[in-house]
Amino acid sequence: MFSIFLSEYNTWTLIALGSLAFVAGFIDSVVGGGGLIQIPALLIGFPNTPIATLFGTNKISALAGTSVAAFHYAKRITFDFKLLFVISLSCFVSSFTGARIVSLINVEVLKPLILFILIAIAVYTFFKKDLGSVKTKELPYEYQLFYGAMIGLIIGFYDGFFGPGTGSFFVLAFVVVLGFEFVQASAYAKVVNCVTNISALIVFIRQGNFMLELALIMAVMNITGNIIGSKLALRKGNDFVRIIFLVVVIMMILKYGWEVFGDQGV
Repeated sequence: MFSIFLSEYNTWTLIALGSLAFVAGFIDSVVGGGGLIQIPALLIGFPNTPIATLFGTNKISALAGTSVAAFHYAKRITFDFKLLFVISLSCFVSSFTGARIVSLINVEVLKPLILFILIAIAVYTFFKKDLGSVKTKELPYEYQLFYGAMIGLIIGFYDGFFGPGTGSFFVLAFVVVLGFEFVQASAYAKVVNCVTNISALIVFIRQGNFMLELALIMAVMNITGNIIGSKLALRKGNDFVRIIFLVVVIMMILKYGWEVFGDQGV
């Protein structure tokens, strides 16, 4: 099967996609945002393939890598499993819903809003030097559960129908709203992101929207990147994660800025 697949597609395209999947896995393991690399790579490599199929292929690769990163974080970070369950359940429901209506929503109309939000995030993170360096809040537990559920519903829905940058949005939400440190937020984001990926994948797989062989090749490289990235994040700590977070947000701003203004000749 793999020999047939490799003969059908350009070998250099597969090498490029594998390499970019590695980079995506590395970035995703630290602060999320791997989809910013993998999805454009798939769109360029397979321009005539339905977008839902590319999204499904990306989800398989991303889930493989994120699961490995979550395992590495779990060995070093203590989770509140009740809070994690509440966030994950909210994400599962909303991500499933988002994936079901991906073909009904014109995501182009949302890009200017996302661009504005990203710029605000970048400015806020840059000037607030201590953001995520220490645990900043001790919310009442019922507030943590409520805010966690709301984070799950909103970002999970976004991940289901669109997706790029989901992990970064989770990280920032956990830091700003729940008061987590960056490394702790990354650990929670990895686990929750696994849930949203599984939820969305259920829809994509049932619809047959995936390319299995390509997804497996990318998954191996994505896992490798995730292993290296999660180990570095745990070893180097919050300052390292904050820097990577800013880099990813700036990448997202450039991407959305080009998509919003580029076609208009600006």
